[in-house]
Amino acid sequence: MRAPVLNLLIASLAGADLAGTSLAQAQTAAPAPQTAAVSPDAIKQREQELEAARARQKSAEEAQAKLKAEITALGQDRTQLNQQLIDTATNVRTVETKIDETEARLKTLNGREQQMRSSLDSRRADIVEVLAALQRAGRRTPPALLVRPEDALQSLRTAMLLGAVVPELRGRAERIAGELGELVALRKNIASERDQLAADRDKVRSDQTRLTALIDERQRQQAAREKDLDAESSRAIALSRQVGDLQGLITKMEQDLQSAAKAAEKAAEAARQAEAKLAAANAAASAKSGPAAFKDRSRTTPAIAFASAKGLLPLPVNGNKIRDFGGSDGVGGVQKGISLATKPGSQVTTPCDGWVVYAGPFRSYGQLLILNAGGGYHVLIAGMERISVNIGQFVLTGEPVATMGSTSQVASILATNASQPVLYVEFRKDGTPIDPGPWWAANEGEKVRG
Repeated sequence: MRAPVLNLLIASLAGADLAGTSLAQAQTAAPAPQTAAVSPDAIKQREQELEAARARQKSAEEAQAKLKAEITALGQDRTQLNQQLIDTATNVRTVETKIDETEARLKTLNGREQQMRSSLDSRRADIVEVLAALQRAGRRTPPALLVRPEDALQSLRTAMLLGAVVPELRGRAERIAGELGELVALRKNIASERDQLAADRDKVRSDQTRLTALIDERQRQQAAREKDLDAESSRAIALSRQVGDLQGLITKMEQDLQSAAKAAEKAAEAARQAEAKLAAANAAASAKSGPAAFKDRSRTTPAIAFASAKGLLPLPVNGNKIRDFGGSDGVGGVQKGISLATKPGSQVTTPCDGWVVYAGPFRSYGQLLILNAGGGYHVLIAGMERISVNIGQFVLTGEPVATMGSTSQVASILATNASQPVLYVEFRKDGTPIDPGPWWAANEGEKVRG
């Protein structure tokens, strides 16, 4: 009886899945006899699957109807719509961060599990020797071993309690039992992390659906106010083909395009008002009161002067910085902004308040968004797959404005890996690129969200 027991344990430790296979699974692996008709059980299972699919479809339809009713209730209330947009975009980015963290933990746990599998597999001879000795030393045969680490662990613990194990053998058995116990706990941890990951992915899909509906409503209201948006957008793209650099594009837009010119004029007026306020108050104190000012979702001008927003602005997307301002651009030049590697489909939000003076394709930058933040400052964001705002539109800090694609949309001069989405961000003051580093919030708690 000893050899079959040991063989089963060896198979359990050497198999690809330590959960093992049951007798029923072994039976199903054998060739099944051909049948002419579908069994009643198979028919019942298909009916259950169909019913589950209908239930999911009904639930989705009910959720869409509820969302539509909520958006309709917002009506023309710009403040509430902005609140919903920014809050939902914040939720999406928060869950995206949680998903990244969970995936990183799973990668570490899976690596540890593989190491333990390899360790146990390399020590099969030791395990066989220990179990054989325990079996000989015991007054009765140890409990029957199944092909799961939990069963091997229980068998070792039971055998050790027989009191007939010499100290050296007991120590070896305890070490093996400890590793098996750690493996069981590790597998439970992995299962828990996978469940959390699935729940987070479901939530982010739901929030993205809501965000898309809110963005559509925002743009519908914007289109109702600006009847000539399509013509303006077409003219902007035509003008963009007439210039060869970014500063030329900014100048051309703000001079020749009606909506962009209006946006630039409003930005200049807002800057003059901000300067007047700063003349009457200490600039540092004004900057400290910034986060409170950002809470007003009904504002139509920047909450604070851009120059006073240092240390307050959030990065526009979740991602890893792969190139920094002043570093090499990969072709012998100097990087004029920062590049962030993102995940496909990531949500892009505005890092600051400002007016859209360009939104569309531009040369090697792919889809390009330019914001006039007032005071001679412009923020350029490039590399998205789709932009969801229009020229002339005022946007708030943290408001969703674009979506990343599945691959890089910018030229190789801006991206290090063409297969990965990359967002390029550049700050300019009076036409000259500047280091955006001082403006970014040091940590999540300091970031402002509209």
